[in-house]
Amino acid sequence: MANFLTSSIGKKFIQSVSGAFLIIFLLLHGTINFFSVIDSLHGNFGKVAADNMPYTHGDGWFQLGCDFMSSPVITIMVPVLALGFLIHIGYGIWLSVQNFQRRGGVKRYEVSSKAKNDSWSAKNMFVLGIVILGFLFFHLTHFWAKMQLQEFTGGEAENPYFLLLKTFGNVWVVVGYILWFVAIWLHLNHGFWSMFQTIGWNNKKWLVRLKVISTIVATLIIILFVATAVNAYIEANYVTASAQWTEAIIANI
Repeated sequence: MANFLTSSIGKKFIQSVSGAFLIIFLLLHGTINFFSVIDSLHGNFGKVAADNMPYTHGDGWFQLGCDFMSSPVITIMVPVLALGFLIHIGYGIWLSVQNFQRRGGVKRYEVSSKAKNDSWSAKNMFVLGIVILGFLFFHLTHFWAKMQLQEFTGGEAENPYFLLLKTFGNVWVVVGYILWFVAIWLHLNHGFWSMFQTIGWNNKKWLVRLKVISTIVATLIIILFVATAVNAYIEANYVTASAQWTEAIIANI
């Protein structure tokens, strides 16, 4: 088993499995974030029941989604998710360093013979990974640290709607996030089909289909996140008229 984990095939397999796990998480996370857009469409953005209890009738969809993300099942999964990230990042760096040593340059980990017509993202998976990792730290400090981490440490989580307004109310933050999402799209667009190729599903007929599916999945994930950011910017600057939101945003600029 140890030999498999350290072999070239084993490392690529683990990288692919951990990547699949993260794709599932991104779909779930993006869907819950998109609930805030649905709230806006129904005039329920910022709607939180007075009793401040989870799964309360009267909460907006996004609040209900955040309650779900704070449930015991998800809480237990947080260390597993963190481990998945660390494994994916660690093996990605390991594979990239080995490729650097073998070829004299930082290139993507191989899943087949090198092709001359590889896409830009295929050749720069390591670079994209570094960019994604940097903005991930920013994302965690602006959302996770102020919500889930507070609950873990016995503190009080901030209102999720307020965090959206406070973070995405700044146009430059939105621009930075969109650029980050573009990097994620490039990473996912190659990584999704490459994952199947790594585990042996690489006949030419299915490879074409998997590349199409890869583009669809990557695009869906990014639409969910980008729509959330843009909607929050619009809410913060043009829609939300509540004095408590306006005063809170000004106080935290």
